[in-house]
Amino acid sequence: MSWFDTVVYSAEAVGPWKMVSFLELRKAAAMEGLSPAEAEIYCLENGYVPSRYIRSMGTLGPDGQLRLLSSCAAVIGCGGLGGLVGDLLARAGVGRLVFVDGDVFDETNLNRQLLATEELLGKSKARTAAARAMEINGAVEAEGRQCRFDSFTAEGILEGVDLAVDCLDSLTSRRVLFAECASRGIPLVSGAIAGFWGQVGVVLPGDETLTGYLAGESDTGVETETGNPPFTPALVAALECAQAVKLLTGKGTVLAEQLLWIDLADDEFTRLRLR
Repeated sequence: MSWFDTVVYSAEAVGPWKMVSFLELRKAAAMEGLSPAEAEIYCLENGYVPSRYIRSMGTLGPDGQLRLLSSCAAVIGCGGLGGLVGDLLARAGVGRLVFVDGDVFDETNLNRQLLATEELLGKSKARTAAARAMEINGAVEAEGRQCRFDSFTAEGILEGVDLAVDCLDSLTSRRVLFAECASRGIPLVSGAIAGFWGQVGVVLPGDETLTGYLAGESDTGVETETGNPPFTPALVAALECAQAVKLLTGKGTVLAEQLLWIDLADDEFTRLRLR
């Protein structure tokens, strides 16, 4: 009896899918010398769903889960938006995550940043995000790069990346990210927050409709006046993750050539057509 046979022997029917314990799968794979990701991919390819993903099947299906496990996403900025985006992408099962942020946690981050705790003040945001992603999902390969995203670091960061998620708070860095993704044909999910307001959009290769929103001399936006309460980054990060997962799996439609504008003060969601 093979290692896989010992796992599927106790498979459980859950609707149209056959579910196996991801913990039992991991134990058997380790004895066989396989990585958790290799085991989960093999499992899905042979018609069985690891238990940790069973609640995603009705939406993403086994084919979508396979695409996620075989994908790589870069999360640029690991603060209020990026910390939660990374958490959600790890739970979704994106196989490789690259976290980029040159900053460390400080006291002002505690009100809204998922990864910020009193014990982690002074610690690297990017490395903390990577460590948490692998704690959440042992099949995920994650690395944290404590550096600024710029034209010098972009090549190493974006190599082999299928998708980038913009979680930046600097217009200068955001302009560089847009340009570097465009030159490499990498799809980009962009999000921004300020007080009660937020926005989310998707930039596909060859699309420049969002570029005009990055114009201006100031490096920051109105968030310097409004600040950011805890709920706005959580909402926008979730919307960014949804766009990322749809792009990677091919499920649903995305906000290409559009901007979803959110005003939580008046509970208004407006989809703006940019072209």
